[in-house]
Amino acid sequence: MKEAEVQAAFVDYLQERGWKVKTHNDDHADVKAWRGENFLVAEVKGATTDSGLDVDTAYGQLLRRMGDRSDGIRYALVVPDSARRAALRVSEEVRRRLGIDVWTVDEAGNIQLVDDVS
Repeated sequence: MKEAEVQAAFVDYLQERGWKVKTHNDDHADVKAWRGENFLVAEVKGATTDSGLDVDTAYGQLLRRMGDRSDGIRYALVVPDSARRAALRVSEEVRRRLGIDVWTVDEAGNIQLVDDVS
């Protein structure tokens, strides 16, 4: 899946659940979304020949955007299902401490929040 396809599926998923979404952001975040008191900043990657490097880049991009760590703010890495393993190389404990969730999108456009590293 191309990055645009992954992003479109994720944006649709959020909007269907009542999130307001912005995809053209001054800080170049791929997706910013809010619903009530909750705020989400997401970096999206598509399938490439080196998903490991691209996922590492995405984690760096998320870290650079982590200014405000107040309650209600979550960060997300959104990848095609084929990059799931690469996304989970960062331990669950580290992701939890940083407030980063991993989401996957399969070829049919189904979205899944990854709960653990298994």
